[in-house]
Amino acid sequence: MKKKIIIEEENNKDKINRKITVTEYTDTNSKFHRLVQNKFFEWLLYTIGYAVVLMIVSKLFKNSFYINSSNYGIYYLITSIIIYILNQTVKPLLFYVTLPLTAITFGLFYPIINVIILYLSSMILGSNFQINGVILPFIIAIVISLLNILMEGMIIKPIINKGK
Repeated sequence: MKKKIIIEEENNKDKINRKITVTEYTDTNSKFHRLVQNKFFEWLLYTIGYAVVLMIVSKLFKNSFYINSSNYGIYYLITSIIIYILNQTVKPLLFYVTLPLTAITFGLFYPIINVIILYLSSMILGSNFQINGVILPFIIAIVISLLNILMEGMIIKPIINKGK
């Protein structure tokens, strides 16, 4: 924030008039504002948030949801990037193909699309990301969705809104 102060004096014969003007400028080009308005930063924030959610879920469901935690947790980030890419490319296609089934079941089929995305990412990563079972991945997909809503509402959106 920058302040500009102007002091003007007028000398008349009997009077001296002083005028002080204070103008405040907000610096919108600060580093924080430029960083938060960057789309890459927003994507990186979501990716790290999703990796934290995956880490929490893998600790909660140890027997049926496994992500390799060696190499300083790099597979959490890789998994979140793969899930992000699948959510942007494959998920809309699956949604439109299964739209009649989702409508008939009043939206109860939609979490199954999330399970399919999890299984696809498991196929891509192989032994570094494994999902076991049939019903438990459905519950895991719901837990991941709830944790993402919490993470986005309490952490990610306030950071992005603070920069705008």
